[in-house]
Amino acid sequence: MPGSSLEVADIFRAHGAVWRAANAPSHRLQANDCRAMGHISLNQFKVMSAIERCRTSALGGHVARCADCAHEHIAYNSCRNRHCPKCQAAAAKTWLAAREAELLPVRYFHLVFTLPKPIADIAHQNKREIYNLLMRASADTVIKIAAEPTRTSRRCTAPVRSDNKATTCVTALCGAIQPFQTTNAKG
Repeated sequence: MPGSSLEVADIFRAHGAVWRAANAPSHRLQANDCRAMGHISLNQFKVMSAIERCRTSALGGHVARCADCAHEHIAYNSCRNRHCPKCQAAAAKTWLAAREAELLPVRYFHLVFTLPKPIADIAHQNKREIYNLLMRASADTVIKIAAEPTRTSRRCTAPVRSDNKATTCVTALCGAIQPFQTTNAKG
């Protein structure tokens, strides 16, 4: 269909019910607990439902009627969920523009740190703790490597795969900061 585009909500509406039935959360679990749910929390199920219902009759709406020709246009209400790509598109563009304005005019590298599979499995059950540790370890590694001039020119060429592994990404700028030096200028 020319002019149309597939949206996340379309996929959720077409396949969400079957997927949820296969991955239904246990009522005995806490809202953020993802054990026995295929790594999907109850809160994530709620987000999926909100996106599915966004701008449909399920959330209600209002009718705009032209005073001249009596043409009616139905505008359905949005879910306003912070994870909804349709509701947050304008806010995301504004945020991205602000972040781009903060960038220095240099090259950047995208660094990916991945946990080994046995630890990644633990990360799905203890996300906050494990990802905080991973972020700290990633930052410490970048700082340590950046402090050693002989190592800063090396690159990792391993391919990055996202097959349900616990990863964190770091953006590092390409450049160097010179140590502050003072000169004793005589008169």
